[in-house]
Amino acid sequence: MSSLFPTYSRWEIEPDWAEGSIMYGKDGKKYLDYTSGIGVCNLGHRPKVVEEAIQEQLKKFWHVSNLFPVEIQETAAAKLAQAAEMDLVFFSNSGAEANEAAIKLSRKATGRSKIITFNQSFHGRTYATMSATGQDKIKHGFGPMLETFIYVPFNDLAALKEVMSDEVAAVMLEVIQGEGGIHPASKEFLDGVEALCKEYGSLLVIDEIQTGIGRTGKPFAFQHYGLKPDIVSVAKGLGSGLPIGGIIAKGNLKDVFGPGSHGTTFGGNPLSVSSALATMDAIFQDSFLAEVNEKADFFRAALEENLLPLPNVNEIRGIGMMIGIEINQNVPDLLKNLRSNGFIALPAGENVIRLLPPLTTTKSELEEAIDILTKVLTQNLGAAV
Repeated sequence: MSSLFPTYSRWEIEPDWAEGSIMYGKDGKKYLDYTSGIGVCNLGHRPKVVEEAIQEQLKKFWHVSNLFPVEIQETAAAKLAQAAEMDLVFFSNSGAEANEAAIKLSRKATGRSKIITFNQSFHGRTYATMSATGQDKIKHGFGPMLETFIYVPFNDLAALKEVMSDEVAAVMLEVIQGEGGIHPASKEFLDGVEALCKEYGSLLVIDEIQTGIGRTGKPFAFQHYGLKPDIVSVAKGLGSGLPIGGIIAKGNLKDVFGPGSHGTTFGGNPLSVSSALATMDAIFQDSFLAEVNEKADFFRAALEENLLPLPNVNEIRGIGMMIGIEINQNVPDLLKNLRSNGFIALPAGENVIRLLPPLTTTKSELEEAIDILTKVLTQNLGAAV
């Protein structure tokens, strides 16, 4: 009997060793891993540049607390802020904590309490971020949620206009809804959200926890749309597997988070920050992102060519290396079939296969993924639901 709470439905694979896009199970089987640790290992498993940075920091100190100035924090914060074309960073331990900080900062900066989020959104599993999330299934059994969140349909500007007021502290959204099914926002919708925030003096908060750090072919997904958010939350891909998150904010919010207003014991841990800095140094290069976009264009075109003709495939959507394949079959069963064929993918929403390849994956690995997906989906043509 396990001593762990059964909060996760574990897969049948127990990892033994991993590098790049490849994972080996303890059964000795080789798998092409296109989960990237749920969008965390953007440079693949155990990238050498990150491993070396962590080892270097290990020889100095592991933890001193945020009572001390830590040079590597300053360097990483400057790199992160520059990539987002913003000004200030607060480091946390996770994406949920980053969104907690964004919620607190929004409310304190505006003196307002209401925050608008969207149906099928996902912002975390702490109490405030669970309340912010627009999915009832993660809230069952936990009693009343915080009452200051308002939920409206995604990509529906008219619905947002109906609830906007001078009591709204912020509008909080994902540019691409990840857990909700890989649903990109339209430019018209995002431009309208930004304009409404300016009109009502509300802050625009963008959750880039899954979409950030090169996942969509730019440092951040909001940059595809020319948006100027007030606060951006990040995590997942920032640390290549070490726990780190944070918010990036505009400079006019500096005094809102002064001494004693917010804090964390482990946030900005030197080991995690060293991994984040090495990760950003690798990803935030024009040549690297150009290669990501080239591979993403190839992958998307090949998926559409091979899978869209199949009657069990409804749609392929996403941006960059964040792709959703909407099907009319039982997703858990199909994912298990994919794993038995040496390919690991994720679900998203009720009927979507989510592909989050490492940004470093090779063209030959992409071709292998296409072959396996085509084979398994073709074999399962009679299993529509």
